Amino acid sequence: MLYYIFDLLEQKYGLPGAGLFQFISFRAGLAIILSLGFVLILGTPIIRKLQKKLIGETVRDLGLAGENLKQGTPTMGGLIIIGGILIPALLVTRLDNIYIVMLIVTTVWMGMIGFADDYIKVFRKNKEGLKGKFKVIGQVILGLFVALVMLFHQDVQVRVPIMDAKENNYNILNEAIIDVPTITGKPTIKRVAYVNDLLTNVPFMKDNKFNYERLVGGSRKGSMILFAFLIIIIIVSVSNGSNLTDGLDGLLAGCAAIIGATLGLFAYVSGNAITADYLDILFLPNTGEVVVFAACFLGSCIGFLWFNAFPAKVFMGDVGSLTIGSIIAVLAIVLRKELLIPVLCGIFFVEALSVILQVSYFKYTKKKFGEGRRIFLMSPIHHHYQKKGMHEVTIVTRFWIVCIFLAILAVITLKIR
Repeated sequence: MLYYIFDLLEQKYGLPGAGLFQFISFRAGLAIILSLGFVLILGTPIIRKLQKKLIGETVRDLGLAGENLKQGTPTMGGLIIIGGILIPALLVTRLDNIYIVMLIVTTVWMGMIGFADDYIKVFRKNKEGLKGKFKVIGQVILGLFVALVMLFHQDVQVRVPIMDAKENNYNILNEAIIDVPTITGKPTIKRVAYVNDLLTNVPFMKDNKFNYERLVGGSRKGSMILFAFLIIIIIVSVSNGSNLTDGLDGLLAGCAAIIGATLGLFAYVSGNAITADYLDILFLPNTGEVVVFAACFLGSCIGFLWFNAFPAKVFMGDVGSLTIGSIIAVLAIVLRKELLIPVLCGIFFVEALSVILQVSYFKYTKKKFGEGRRIFLMSPIHHHYQKKGMHEVTIVTRFWIVCIFLAILAVITLKIR
């Protein structure tokens, strides 16, 4: 909104300084300040409102140290995170950008599903919350929406050399002869094509550009079905992995901030012609605007940590954890970094895997020996370390350190091939 206002002020009235809003770096910095400020200023009144409404967490007796202290702590604090993302995003992003539209829809849609889940838990006193199948249906609908936009919207493009486009029979939307700036500052003339194909970046490979059509023998229709299925799996997996990770004070909010900052960096290099050409990665027109949304996400998660760090004054609930996971998944998808998710979201992956292994092994041993056995003392795996006597703060800090390591590993894949 502010972008259009200041653009008008610059174009029509020549207001000094109004041109700052043309710069993504300025709006990204402003987005962090606005989101962080929103959460810090309005967080306390919202938490008091939640306390007044008796929207508190009911803690099951799991034999974990300090769990009784969490009884009655307000939940549904994810509403603070969502507000901290959406309000700055509506103010400082370009709302005509298709990627921003996708991310706003993702935030609102998954926020509604998470809110319904928390509402059932808190107000109807049903600890199970929204039935799992309804959550999955909601995630599948979001996955289909994202897949269809990525497949058919004309503004979802990749710029490639014209020869590559013709040799690989890409779906060319437009051709152009452009002066491309280089890292040395000397522009070079290139003939390029803007294509709408299922291209992605593959980490650790020298020629890191991959077309999903190769997996189905060049069939466009087959690749579209495969791509849609993959998008749904990614959104469901990351969203649920995020939900499972939200079990200790500050754990998910801290990891999400690290991942969000990394995806913001990917958005910057993918949406900048100079850096994309220098790194030899896919140049994705219009994704530079995603940097601003990632900044809103980062600022909101960091701000929420102020209240969610041990000892937490508020929990985010499913309205926060499901939304965070879905935003991360969609960010990776629009930036063509979905194959990096197992690395970048390694914490989510391990948390989810620990639950799958625990449940599967318990059922297997119960069927075979008549008695269920466990791999971990408790799952998700962060509770395993609690059972071993490790303090909650120590576990969270070490998980953050691992998340930082994985984020750095994901970033250096831009050069390691």
